[in-house]
Amino acid sequence: MKAMVLNRLCKLQDNPQPLQLTELPVPTPGEKQILVRVSACGVCHTELDEIEGRTPPPQLPVVPGHQVVGRVAAVGDGVGHLQVGNRVGVAWIFSACGDCKFCRSGRENLCRAFVATGRDANGGYAEYMCVGENFAYPIPEGFSDAQAAPLLCAGAIGYRSLRLSGLTDGQRLGLTGFGASAHLVLKMARHSFSGSEVYVFARSAAEREFARELGAVWAGDATENPPHKLDCIIDTTPVWPPVVEALAKLESGGRLVINAIRKEGDKQSLLALDYPLHLWQEKELKSVANITRADVLAFLSLAAQMQLQPEVQVFALEEANQALLELKAGKIRGAKVLKIG
Repeated sequence: MKAMVLNRLCKLQDNPQPLQLTELPVPTPGEKQILVRVSACGVCHTELDEIEGRTPPPQLPVVPGHQVVGRVAAVGDGVGHLQVGNRVGVAWIFSACGDCKFCRSGRENLCRAFVATGRDANGGYAEYMCVGENFAYPIPEGFSDAQAAPLLCAGAIGYRSLRLSGLTDGQRLGLTGFGASAHLVLKMARHSFSGSEVYVFARSAAEREFARELGAVWAGDATENPPHKLDCIIDTTPVWPPVVEALAKLESGGRLVINAIRKEGDKQSLLALDYPLHLWQEKELKSVANITRADVLAFLSLAAQMQLQPEVQVFALEEANQALLELKAGKIRGAKVLKIG
């Protein structure tokens, strides 16, 4: 099978072709696993973090990709509810132990044995991949494979972030950064919360215009002040300064949710943190870590109900490096998706 493989960590400015097109044997599903013939895989900023060593794979080589859509091509021993031909999706959560205090309390995203698709196990930048049947999800009708792919990470993690924000009807929501996840959160918020307005902070004029097209009532740079204080803000940026900026824009009792797997760059902005301005008045700061299977299932149901249509840019599997370079450069409108096979 064809696969785009990461053989060594590198910076994209030094190596603009970090993934190599490689011929690999088709994997064989183990007990309670399925073999998925991949048709589409979303491209996520987390792949940049893997490639550049901020959240490195535990071993190399590895096949990246954790927003996977395809059809069951074969099943291993013990598989019960999935059959050959079923359309399924695979998300960031490849597996968890199922026995620890976090798994038993519905917080498998915090499991110490959490295995991430495309980082800790081979993912979807390939024609085939294997996964446990309990970590594959039926894809609702109404979505093409390319449209369904970003639902599995950008959408699901956005859903978890929105839920953790505590937003209620009529409250004002801010979104810092406007990539694949934030554009779906905007659509979800407008659908699910009556009278709630969405304000977007984005670095480029094109992203701000896109946000307005999707229904944002205001869009500006992260350093600009919106016309109102905001009840909740979700930050999806990979850097520190927007965190401090967002805290200053929160209403009393507001909550900032950081939806990022890491933060990089200059930490000096944190020294500007002023307690009365940024944290007093019972403001809250919360992070998002991974997703659970329940998040994916709940979000796919919501997406089908609201007929959510992600904006996607499609690339061939062999163009994965180009898609990653555009993501690195901030050339974003919706989500980037690899079409495979």
